[in-house]
Amino acid sequence: MPVLSPTWTDERIELLKQHFEAGLSCREIAADIGVSRNAVIGKLSRLNLTRGRINEDRKVQDRGFARARRAVPRLQYEMLATIYGDTDAPAAAGPIDDANRCSLLELAENRCRWPISTPGAEDFCFCGNSAPDGQPYCAGHSRLAYRPTARARVLRG
Repeated sequence: MPVLSPTWTDERIELLKQHFEAGLSCREIAADIGVSRNAVIGKLSRLNLTRGRINEDRKVQDRGFARARRAVPRLQYEMLATIYGDTDAPAAAGPIDDANRCSLLELAENRCRWPISTPGAEDFCFCGNSAPDGQPYCAGHSRLAYRPTARARVLRG
């Protein structure tokens, strides 16, 4: 059985400290030392070596990430535009037709896949209404499934 050498030798730890003090990123340090980025981050943490950040910088950076995280993906936006249209008029919220209900074996690509009842129950089925443009649900169930964010509702009126 081969003898494994320790990851963090005294030389590597000294190099880590020098590179950290020089301001290199964890990725750059890892590439130079020959370990993973996560190993560098973990060792820096165990050595209590941290780079001080001003609270104002952190707040500005955190706000930017929160905004990016809340962005509506393009596909979801397109689905909402298909369902609700690009007009400012509120979408009609009429009753959903239940005359086209079908079983799993009867589902086709252009039929609504909204489940009705509980799977395994005797009355379990799918909506079966016509689904527009390759969408998984009919217009009525799409309004239930893809609700716009509060901001989009305010912008629509």
